[in-house]
Amino acid sequence: MGISVPVLPTISTTFIVISAVLVAIGWGLIVKGKVEAHRKVMMAAGVAALIFFIIYASRTIFIGNTAFGGPDDLKKYYTFFLIFHITLATSGAVFGIVSLLSGFKNNLKLHRRIGPITSIIWFFVAITGVAVYSLLYVLYTGGETTSVIKAILGT
Repeated sequence: MGISVPVLPTISTTFIVISAVLVAIGWGLIVKGKVEAHRKVMMAAGVAALIFFIIYASRTIFIGNTAFGGPDDLKKYYTFFLIFHITLATSGAVFGIVSLLSGFKNNLKLHRRIGPITSIIWFFVAITGVAVYSLLYVLYTGGETTSVIKAILGT
């Protein structure tokens, strides 16, 4: 019997991992002085992260979020871990936008200062994102999913 996982969370998690792999490649390229290749790979990383966000936000709005379906005694730890992941992801997104914009605007002083920080944050976002995905869909069966729209409209 195989593992059955939902399609949209699997796709969105894949895109966040792809973005982190591209960030690592981009970091390696800039260390080697390959500025143009670095720029292209980092733009691709940004696009992959944006695709993740579009899928995640659409799913959250129209389908909802999946509650933790694991044992009750682990729920508080999962919730703490999820909050940690969301905080990392939010700060990573802000740092990512600033890093990309400073690169596009050739503000290299700012870009060089925050780029490595952004990359490290993003690696942790990808790792914790895979962990959240695994806890929700691989290790345990996901709990109830409620649409944000249904919750707002009360239906």
